[in-house]
Amino acid sequence: MSAESTASSGVPHDNRFKVWRQTRPFWAGLFTMIGGVPIAYLPYGDMRLGNVTLAMKTTAGAGALIIGVLLITLGLTMWFQPLVRVFAGVAAIVLGLVSIPVSNFGGLVIGFLFALVGGGMSVSWAPAPPAPEPVAGFDEGGESGAPAEAMAAPVEYAHLHDGTTQPVIPQQGPEAPAAETTIEANGGRNSAG
Repeated sequence: MSAESTASSGVPHDNRFKVWRQTRPFWAGLFTMIGGVPIAYLPYGDMRLGNVTLAMKTTAGAGALIIGVLLITLGLTMWFQPLVRVFAGVAAIVLGLVSIPVSNFGGLVIGFLFALVGGGMSVSWAPAPPAPEPVAGFDEGGESGAPAEAMAAPVEYAHLHDGTTQPVIPQQGPEAPAAETTIEANGGRNSAG
């Protein structure tokens, strides 16, 4: 990759993964895939502890393999098709529950717990609200090249005879008087021109 490709895309290379991860249920997919590994492996694998071999092979090995592969597939689906995250989450929860009787207590409970947590996270994940559009005339730092008077007109207040103040709303258009006016206490207008 060259510097030109980074500048043309607008997103630096080190931020691409972060942006990709934040637009989908990343952790839900990761937990679901981690849950599928022990569920699929334990009925076929064996562990050796010194001279002792611990074999977990069961007659339901094919069912455990199918559940584990489906959980890994659902985790990838959460990553690459986030629109179906609710379906994938519910399916991961159901497969995690089915793995308890089929796959050695759900992959020694480890795979079962990861599948349930990943499925629940996928169901509850929601995309972030869209970022607000930048205001025209402002640069990225929030500063504007326009003078402060052009951004907001100062508010003028009229002092009434009873001691209160009231904002003066300037009239717009051809019917606006040419002279300045003040508001009188009796509600009428008096030309100060």
